[in-house]
Amino acid sequence: MAKAGGYRPGASRIAKAPPHDIVIDAAAKQMQPLEYMLAVMNDRTADSNRRDRMAIAAAPYCHGRVSDQLIGKRRQEAKAAKTAGVGTPWIADLETEIHAN
Repeated sequence: MAKAGGYRPGASRIAKAPPHDIVIDAAAKQMQPLEYMLAVMNDRTADSNRRDRMAIAAAPYCHGRVSDQLIGKRRQEAKAAKTAGVGTPWIADLETEIHAN
């Protein structure tokens, strides 16, 4: 019976570098790899398959993941606690209590 866990090649979550051919082509045109990928992606004369591949390769460098932008419940509560009473008649009482502690 095979093991369930262990080392698996390519299973890491580390962002991968752009493919080697992109780096070589970008260096030939004296561009950064991201600039090159965006230029090919926006080139209407390029093959649509190639444009799609460049868009996929450039996406992690241009857009963050949605999960990185989500705010957890604990952070939401801490933020709400800091702004509690702002714009209400209770703010004076809250400031007095904060400075007393």
